[in-house]
Amino acid sequence: MKTLAGVVLLAVAAVATPAHAVIKDAQPNGFTIENSEWVPVAPQVAYAALVNDVGRWWPADHTWWGDASKLAISDKAGGCFCEINGAQQAWHMTVTFTDPGKLMRMTGGLGPLQGMGQDGALEWRFTEENGGTRITLWYRVGGYTPDDMSKFAPVVDKVQGLQLGGLATFLRKGADGAPR
Repeated sequence: MKTLAGVVLLAVAAVATPAHAVIKDAQPNGFTIENSEWVPVAPQVAYAALVNDVGRWWPADHTWWGDASKLAISDKAGGCFCEINGAQQAWHMTVTFTDPGKLMRMTGGLGPLQGMGQDGALEWRFTEENGGTRITLWYRVGGYTPDDMSKFAPVVDKVQGLQLGGLATFLRKGADGAPR
């Protein structure tokens, strides 16, 4: 019989990670991952795309209903990273800290982690670097589960790399789709 962990591992096994991906730690009760990408835009521009254009860069196959345009992020304390598809609705994470152009922190469990009762702190960090911005996506997950969470770290790392990669590609092309 397939476990949820096995199904999740198989579903994303072929996803490539970005050049700067690190599993910081992985234990049976949780893990910390970090992915980063450099983009040729100012930190404020990158932050604005994170918040205002999430439906244009988030991978549609990593949404509940297959349509990234249904995603929205409210960048205020207590704000929602939500997916609204009529009566079908998902509260993915809660915004707990925002410093526009520098940091957005959200808490919650993404994807199947939510249904497993896992919780986490996810940070989008924006640092000026070499005339552009280093975006770092950091996620620490933990909580009770009978499953060994260290086995999920590589899978979540790859998915986080895909999500960060979507934002980086969007920023490199520009809002009009033309390469920068």
